[in-house]
Amino acid sequence: MNSHSESRPGVSRSRLLVGAVSSFAMLAALSGTAHAQSTNTTEASDKDVETIVVVGIRRGIENSINAKKSLGVIAEVVSAEDIGKLPDVSIAESLARLPGVAAQRIDGRASQLSVRGLGPDYTTTLLNGREQVSVGDNRGVEFDQYPSELLAGAAVYKTPTATLLAQGVAGTVDLQTIRPLKFGRRQFAVGARYEQNDLGALNAGTSENGNRVSLAYIDQFMDGKLGVALGYAHMESPYQSNRYEAWGYPTVGSNPFNVPANTFVIGGVKPYALSGNITRDGYMGVIEFQPSETLTLSLDGYYSKFNDEQILRGIELPLWWSGAQLQPPPTAVVSNGIIARGTFNGVKGIIRNDVRAREAELSALAGKAEWQFGPRDSLVVDLSWSKGDRTDTDIESYSGTGRGSAGATDNLAFATAEAGRLVFKPSINYGDYNTISLTDPGGWGQAGYYKAPGTVDELNTLKIAAKHEFSGDKAIKSVEYGVGYSDRSKEKTVNEWFLDLAGGASSVTIPTSARVGQTNLSWLGLGNVVSYDPRGFLGTVYSLRPNTAADVAIKSWLVEETLITAFAKFNIDTDVGSLPLTGDFGVQVVNTDQSSTARGRSNSNATLVTKTEGTDYTYVLPSMNLAFALDNDAKIRVALARTLSRPRMDQMNAAFSYSYDSSIVPTRGTRWFQNSGNPLLQPILAQALDVSYEKYFGRRAYFAVAGFYKNLESWIVDSVERPFDATGLIVPTGAPASPTTVGIASSPGNVKGGFIRGVEFTASFPFDQFVPALEGFGANFSATYNDSSIKPIAGQPATKVPGLSEQIFNTSIYYERYGFQARLSNRYRSDFTGSVVAFGANLETRSIQAESVLDGQIGYTFQSGPLNNLSILFQVNNITDEPFTTLINDDERLVKDYQEYGRTFLVGVNYKF
Repeated sequence: MNSHSESRPGVSRSRLLVGAVSSFAMLAALSGTAHAQSTNTTEASDKDVETIVVVGIRRGIENSINAKKSLGVIAEVVSAEDIGKLPDVSIAESLARLPGVAAQRIDGRASQLSVRGLGPDYTTTLLNGREQVSVGDNRGVEFDQYPSELLAGAAVYKTPTATLLAQGVAGTVDLQTIRPLKFGRRQFAVGARYEQNDLGALNAGTSENGNRVSLAYIDQFMDGKLGVALGYAHMESPYQSNRYEAWGYPTVGSNPFNVPANTFVIGGVKPYALSGNITRDGYMGVIEFQPSETLTLSLDGYYSKFNDEQILRGIELPLWWSGAQLQPPPTAVVSNGIIARGTFNGVKGIIRNDVRAREAELSALAGKAEWQFGPRDSLVVDLSWSKGDRTDTDIESYSGTGRGSAGATDNLAFATAEAGRLVFKPSINYGDYNTISLTDPGGWGQAGYYKAPGTVDELNTLKIAAKHEFSGDKAIKSVEYGVGYSDRSKEKTVNEWFLDLAGGASSVTIPTSARVGQTNLSWLGLGNVVSYDPRGFLGTVYSLRPNTAADVAIKSWLVEETLITAFAKFNIDTDVGSLPLTGDFGVQVVNTDQSSTARGRSNSNATLVTKTEGTDYTYVLPSMNLAFALDNDAKIRVALARTLSRPRMDQMNAAFSYSYDSSIVPTRGTRWFQNSGNPLLQPILAQALDVSYEKYFGRRAYFAVAGFYKNLESWIVDSVERPFDATGLIVPTGAPASPTTVGIASSPGNVKGGFIRGVEFTASFPFDQFVPALEGFGANFSATYNDSSIKPIAGQPATKVPGLSEQIFNTSIYYERYGFQARLSNRYRSDFTGSVVAFGANLETRSIQAESVLDGQIGYTFQSGPLNNLSILFQVNNITDEPFTTLINDDERLVKDYQEYGRTFLVGVNYKF
């Protein structure tokens, strides 16, 4: 594994912890005779046969292996060790350890997933087989909305079947809650954890301490005809981050600095200390009723309320892109084509005290009836509803030495430090309340900014499916057929305001009641900065001025979709020569009717108008899955399919705006330009071939190698240019006339595709499979190699696929025996292109550097006496304090964003009875 090797405070502690985990496991193995065994052994009354009841880590692994083996498609499965005990803190982290799956961290948490080199918008997420909405701006589900304590497991379907209505080009993730009738016994489980981040509370008024509490109850009534499962999970999870963000890197010429042409220089920086806290309450309920052997009714409910509040305090430093003057050589030093050290004189620093808050609610309700109405015929009716409602607030508050050109300026020295970020030496004390006041230090025409975006996403689905089993010795054993209907609407609203000082004041002393001390930015050499809470300033210290600019107006939109899917699947169970063959083949016919309503400006100085536009299309999606059973418990699987992923919703929006180039000479031959979304977008289509070889060693171990090739019939890019007729549009007052009425329009568009291909290797085995003396030890390993080529424009370089890492490695080494548990897990992904939230709350594509995240845990479960079934657990996440780094144009010199999250420690207990 290419773990991060930079020298940062605390790495030595993490190495000690890794050593401690390994030593603990070895001691447990050596001292095993002093403890009760972790397996229960009973003797049959008349036979000397042992029944082994596997618990803990090995139970979860064995359940996952058995599920993977029995599925009719190529898939990966993660199963809970026990009720409320998935092997990781979040379901996203558990899924990210599966072959071909990788996580993108957001604020230090694994939140979004890439499957087989494709980002989250190309994977569909289900809950108990039903498609789910998202509280984000697009289709990609944020998995931290789903408490891992309420899930029994999850499956990642890499190949589709005709009965799987919600498919994605990358794959389908199905989150699963407990089925009480299948569980078959009463059980009550409770868990609690305390957590702490080793960065401490970076901002005053925040905490580094958190907690988690979970409850689960499962029972059966009426002689096993009625089953109930209820669950509740509460989380208060703090997180911290030292953040460095660069504005960008312009180039300087040889004069007046006498440096080589095209030398890069820092344009400006925006470092923060971030303290956040997530509060989440999740509720799960399942009722199953089986009044007879031919009828089963079920009702599933899920609800979570998610609050995420962030405090960001730091300083924004306009450098080259400002009136600041870079001092020439020898003060400025060029290294590797970039000015790596120097001094800017006349820097006007902008102290930032920002508050960001997100409130999100996610609800899902579903009912299903399964009726066996004949000896060979059955019917399933499945109805579901899900809704996501999110509201964000973002307050930016500026302060400094004076408004605009007034007030003291800084002579700021800088030098390049580790990972390409800069450290500074200021000449101003930014932590002095006598020097710093509320004002507009940058001369931006505002003393702050306030944003309030939100989304509402609602989805209704209905699936009616029938099954007929054929009689006799036939290759095709049964057919499943039916129709699916879904109706989805997603609305995004954005309102933004400039913050002005009340009464037209040029500066205001920071109110004493709002002061919270100072924030330490010494990790960047900037020392302390003044810190205060601006939330009470709205309507008092600040007056709100609406931002009516077109680029704000077009951020709001509504997208609506209606899908009707007819499907049929034929199930195979036969022999080919001496080889047993199982599988299926089938087809879906999918009709989509989509539209969007949004606002825009009809020309450069007109009022807003509303526009609705849409289209419909129908595609045929065949699929086939075949599994050949070989000798010695091995399988060869072959799958063929045509799949689709519908466009991102922000790409489909109907918003539009016009701009006019008033420069002396139009650089592109016209002065008219249009930017818009595209409600007429067609989906991304792929023809996929998958081949997998799987070798199983009973229920305990397996080895697999799989290869896939996806021929992308089409792709979508964010900007396709085309001419448009600008006749009748109004030239702005005082602007020169355009030489032509033909303008250039830019919008997302369908283009020629390419391919994605990859190979996956997986092995899971207990060491005593080979060396009996190593009983209790085991390992899971997977390696994925991906490759792609998409050239939407002939002669141009290939487009990078969002979410594609060429290499992904996942490794877990564990020990479990005599009640002791220990696990050390690492997940590595190479560089990839990902989407991050950028300026203006818009998504921006950036190059994200490779990362290697190491987690560990140790625990003990009591298996007799008064503490029987009580387990204690200690976990450490991000042991090596792996940073998150993004680059501009894949250039390691041009660091855009650098974030350190620290380690998170968790101590917990679980009890079941």
